[in-house]
Amino acid sequence: MVKFSKQYEGQLVPEWKEAFVDYWQLKKDLKRIHLLMNTQPTSLPNREHEHERHRSTPVTEAHTFLSSLKKLCPFGRHHPRTDDAIHVHKKLASSDRQGDLYETQLVEQFSDLEAAKEFFACLDHQLNKVNKFFRTKEREFLDRGESLKRQIEILVELKAFVSEQSGKDPSSAYDVGEEYASISCAISCEEESIAKGQDQEQMQEEKALELDELWKSDELLLTESAKWDEAGKSGAIKREYSKKLRSLSSRSFSCQGKNLKVNIPLTTPSRAFSAISDLVWEDLISPVSKKCNSECDSKTQINRTKLQYAEKMIKKALIELYKGLGYLNTYRNLNMLAFVKILKKFDKVTGEQVLPIYLKVVESSYFNSSDKVMHLGDEVEELFVKQFAEADRRKALKYLKPLPRTESHGISFLVGLFTGCLIALFTGYVIMAQVTGIYRTQGDRVYMETVYPVLSMFSLFFLHFFLYGCNIFAWRKARINYSFIFELNPTEELKYRDVFLICATSMAVVVGVMFAHLSLLTKGSSYEQAQSIPGLLLLSFVLLLVCPCNIFYQSSRYRLLRVIRNIILSPLYKVVMLDFFMADQLCSQIPMLRNLEYLTCYYITGSYKTQDYEYCKQTKHYRDLAYAVSFIPYYWRAMQCARRWFDEGHTSHLVNLGKYVSAMLAAGAKVAYEKEQSFGWLFLVVFISSGATIYQLYWDFVKDWGLLQMNSKNQWLRNELMLRRKFIYYLSMGLNLVLRLAWLQTVIHYSFENVDYRVTGLFLAALEVLRRGLWNFFRLENEHLNNAGKFRAVKTVPLPFHEVDEEG
Repeated sequence: MVKFSKQYEGQLVPEWKEAFVDYWQLKKDLKRIHLLMNTQPTSLPNREHEHERHRSTPVTEAHTFLSSLKKLCPFGRHHPRTDDAIHVHKKLASSDRQGDLYETQLVEQFSDLEAAKEFFACLDHQLNKVNKFFRTKEREFLDRGESLKRQIEILVELKAFVSEQSGKDPSSAYDVGEEYASISCAISCEEESIAKGQDQEQMQEEKALELDELWKSDELLLTESAKWDEAGKSGAIKREYSKKLRSLSSRSFSCQGKNLKVNIPLTTPSRAFSAISDLVWEDLISPVSKKCNSECDSKTQINRTKLQYAEKMIKKALIELYKGLGYLNTYRNLNMLAFVKILKKFDKVTGEQVLPIYLKVVESSYFNSSDKVMHLGDEVEELFVKQFAEADRRKALKYLKPLPRTESHGISFLVGLFTGCLIALFTGYVIMAQVTGIYRTQGDRVYMETVYPVLSMFSLFFLHFFLYGCNIFAWRKARINYSFIFELNPTEELKYRDVFLICATSMAVVVGVMFAHLSLLTKGSSYEQAQSIPGLLLLSFVLLLVCPCNIFYQSSRYRLLRVIRNIILSPLYKVVMLDFFMADQLCSQIPMLRNLEYLTCYYITGSYKTQDYEYCKQTKHYRDLAYAVSFIPYYWRAMQCARRWFDEGHTSHLVNLGKYVSAMLAAGAKVAYEKEQSFGWLFLVVFISSGATIYQLYWDFVKDWGLLQMNSKNQWLRNELMLRRKFIYYLSMGLNLVLRLAWLQTVIHYSFENVDYRVTGLFLAALEVLRRGLWNFFRLENEHLNNAGKFRAVKTVPLPFHEVDEEG
């Protein structure tokens, strides 16, 4: 049977762990009481003998009858019970925000036992903490719920208005209720509002500054904050152009006598280009159109696309609110169970009857007695069913309560099966390669130049993917909520067994094809016949990646493609955690990208037919492209830092951008040194790479991992650690330092005896991939601790409709 402490830790909300009852501390205090009772039995009053004395005293019928008369007599005095072991006092709060406080008073039986006092002081502290946190979160969710109700009312009214303008039945076109069928909204364009005052543009810019954070992506965005409605405020001062661009995303209109704006975040290139075109329209064309008849411009159609974006934002906000309410219910139930369990243990250790007394207090406390969360959850569910699920409750629950994929034992069997195949095929390949001597310094140069890059590229890629599966396993064991950080759908995300299956299957296929190809060469087949095999293997994986059929983890494949698209178009897309995390992975896969570039040139130009592997290396365009590939991942990552600085205004993103610029310079210097091999370039490589390495190490340890805090209770680490053994952190920092110095191979040119230099290069590239896998764990650990420090367990999706003053 699983212990309650493990079950408790496995079910609590990771980001709210500090707000839950500290069950482990209470158990420690209880163990102290048990030890003191065993070592000092005479220090406690012998209550057991008291109970025995009471039990041995005969209770006569007359005594029972007199006791009953005393209870029923109206003139008798009612004395409070004095045989209780504890008395819990409730201190009423001065305001609703503070909440009531509970304090336990011990009677004489525990007056000499300091451990008991400490236990109940800790228990009172936990109860007060739980009540305070529950009250705070409940207030946030209730405020968010009221805001969403108003948003839905506006959305329904606007849908009805658009349907009326398009000549369609509102109820059939947008599923609008009959109660809203008669409502109409007068839409006024921005120019009409500008005509009312000369300084209206300035007022709009100020309003846009207050709502700056609402431009965050409808996929990411901030998560829970102390005040949901103020999540859009930002203290950073942006440039004049960016403020003007942001103000164009919203068009004011009047509805039910209120001036409202629609704010849609600029998260995609289409939205950004649309905002720029609106800016040009306002600056160039709008002044001329203002001179036209006001009646022509006083009414305008609401943009149907914006209305759809607004509907998606409200839908996501409802889903996140419902998720938060579910977490709060879990918080209530688990804490109640923790109080029951620890009180039972206390009664068992001390022999007292404390559970009924204290449990009444816990049951009547705010976190257990308030039912507002349950009512709000029912309201949110009804709203979602009505507005976004076409009155289909089952369809709504697929969004509100998505069920994670069940892990099948068949996957574990297949992982073992394909792993065995991989080991057997790889063993055969190594033996055949040893016999033919292709990997020696005087081996087959054509094979090493044309076929080996295929094996090298796939090996690096799936090694990286395998380490990602190991990361998932480690994150789950450490209770790091990687799904929330990456915003993964629980019904589609890859589990670590899925990752291992993909790696084992793919590498078994790759090594099998390489084994077959080498077998053909040893049997005397011509290169012209066999050289197309590696190219077909590469092409088959590319086709599988973009295959539209729902096979081989289609959702994950398409998510990877979307992330790559976002990375390539970094300045135009809103940067979320998954995007820049994947861009960091590409920074460690430059050798793989260079192999991919060479193989693409080799097979597209048809060089494989003549085995002319020098053609792509001698072409000027290829040399320039090779130089670009060496630093383009750093460029993408730098552009992401620039976009984050533009969106958030934090200068730390600019400092991070400088790190990737230094890495670009170091990569460029290495490529130039490989061509020239002169002392000047060697000195430049050492100088730039040393500076970039120091820069990167500082950022790894201090910023990405959150370590090297001088005043930490854990020396040279941080206060909060997810791993219990501290030496792992020190060892990881040492390994990261050593593996960051792999660039010295460019200077030293060390190679293993009788082994081709390309094999040495693969080994060094694999070391960088291993370093990145190690970096991944601590990077997400630090991100998780940041979320936990701010109790961020759900996303705060910005709301599209906002009330503005009549002037602005």
